[in-house]
Amino acid sequence: GCVEPLVAPVDADGAAGVRSLLVTRDGKVPGLTAIASHRIAIAPADNVAGSLLPLTGLAGEGVPIAQDSPFLARASSATAAEAMLGDGEADGLFGWEPVGADGQPTDTGGTILRLAAAGVPKTSLRVLWSSAPLRYGPHAVRSDLDAEAKRRLAVFLTNLKSLTPDVYDLLEPTHSGGFELAVSKDYATALAIVRRGTRGD
Repeated sequence: GCVEPLVAPVDADGAAGVRSLLVTRDGKVPGLTAIASHRIAIAPADNVAGSLLPLTGLAGEGVPIAQDSPFLARASSATAAEAMLGDGEADGLFGWEPVGADGQPTDTGGTILRLAAAGVPKTSLRVLWSSAPLRYGPHAVRSDLDAEAKRRLAVFLTNLKSLTPDVYDLLEPTHSGGFELAVSKDYATALAIVRRGTRGD
């Protein structure tokens, strides 16, 4: 409560974050309520979109799921989890897709496109569930910082990419699209993940 987001980066394609997806192939998993009777590939426990987001999001929706659920097939990486679905070793997969600030997919990356590039027909894939978006990490300030100082800093940062791109690249080497204004509600999903982790679920 002592800090608040000020701006957050976006990618050149407009992606402002990611969301998790539950994907099945050839209708092997008929719906979300059937996951407990199928083998679902999941990324390593520290993978945000492939593990933390689905475990937090589904538990929040009342779906019985935990790190040690017997129907989860823990893969060594997100790529390995995708291979399990592609090779028929799993009936479903927790994957991801990039989303814009409006929560809509940018169609420029993610699990579906990666599976298609690996030879899995896109028409055979179906999304059974998607999480709330998780926005890219913000630049934050103390909540008690003077309002005018916050405003000036926000103006500086949101114009940084166009005015001084080399300085922007030093501050944000991962997401090349610049900074946009951010507010606390943009990070509700991140807070849910942290709260779940502190409870030890």
